[in-house]
Amino acid sequence: MHNKLLLAGVISLSMLTTTAFAESLGNLAFSETTPYSSAMTLKDDFTIVGDDDLMAMDAINSNGFANAIIEIPTGTSAKWEVSKEDPNAVYWEYKDGEPRVVNYLGYPGNYGAIPGTALPKELGGDGDPLDVIVLGQALPRGEVVDVRVIGVLKMLDDGEQDDKLVAVLTQDSPFAHIESMQQLDSEFPGVSQIVDIWFANYKGPDGGMEGLGFEDAESALTVLEAAAENFSAPQ
Repeated sequence: MHNKLLLAGVISLSMLTTTAFAESLGNLAFSETTPYSSAMTLKDDFTIVGDDDLMAMDAINSNGFANAIIEIPTGTSAKWEVSKEDPNAVYWEYKDGEPRVVNYLGYPGNYGAIPGTALPKELGGDGDPLDVIVLGQALPRGEVVDVRVIGVLKMLDDGEQDDKLVAVLTQDSPFAHIESMQQLDSEFPGVSQIVDIWFANYKGPDGGMEGLGFEDAESALTVLEAAAENFSAPQ
């Protein structure tokens, strides 16, 4: 009986190992198991496409919440982003001729972009849509969700400003009622430190990332409004 149980365990472990290696890229990103938005279609293994221009959406809804386009679901490592060439698409970023995978722990929240925003260098940005980390359970890639902005993580990337808005899902999440970084730290000790440490280290010990601490929701909304105004301004 003991030998039969042992054999069954070995077979099960073998099947699990085979499946894991079959589905993984660099044993870090599970490309075939990460769900994508029902509003998007899988064009190929590296691109999802929808009918809507993602960047044509307003940054801030009439309800006062911000829109966030989810590019990288919580816990995953494949580096996807909204396409600059085709705003209807989200694609798997290439680096050095290969699909990019973050060689670190999976993202500590849903990472994405705020549509209808562009922050110029004179305001501390790089001309791209604002980055946002959305605390809460993993959401499908390409999903557009309402979020409440509660703060901003100030960062330098090789000496250049690379700030990340911090937001929470507005429903169906343990963070849905959080309105400030202070409240987050009080009710969920350690979460902001995890986010801070993660971004400071995910590119490795010589990655050039430096965390400068958090600023409050008021500062974050000032950045968001400026980026929305800059996007809509005549170019």
